Amino acid sequence: MTPKELQERTLAFALDVYKFIRPLLRTVETQHVAHQLLRSATSVAANYRAACLARSSKEWIAKLGVIREEADESVLWLVFIQRAGMAAAASKELDELLGEARELTRIFVASYRTSREKRERGSVPVEAG
Repeated sequence: MTPKELQERTLAFALDVYKFIRPLLRTVETQHVAHQLLRSATSVAANYRAACLARSSKEWIAKLGVIREEADESVLWLVFIQRAGMAAAASKELDELLGEARELTRIFVASYRTSREKRERGSVPVEAG
């Protein structure tokens, strides 16, 4: 997957989360969780775009660290919504979002690990977006 394709994928994830949480924003009881999920999902997309503009391998790795944390946080909030029964009617959509959040987390954990290992060996170039 190219950096541009991954940028598009993370943006699509953020947009899908936005569409999913809109009904949750209408209820005081679910607003906080909806906002937390939206913040973490959009952070994945925004920080990956920023990572693609990194000026050094150190900056690239630092951004990847943030992205993997935010992707994992998205998993947390989706699981929370699922277990709390906040979106029972949309379980298929929730399952798809949860699957994508987990996959993005795996991608960014692996990228972070690989980039750190390469940097430690002195062979990591700055990723280009």
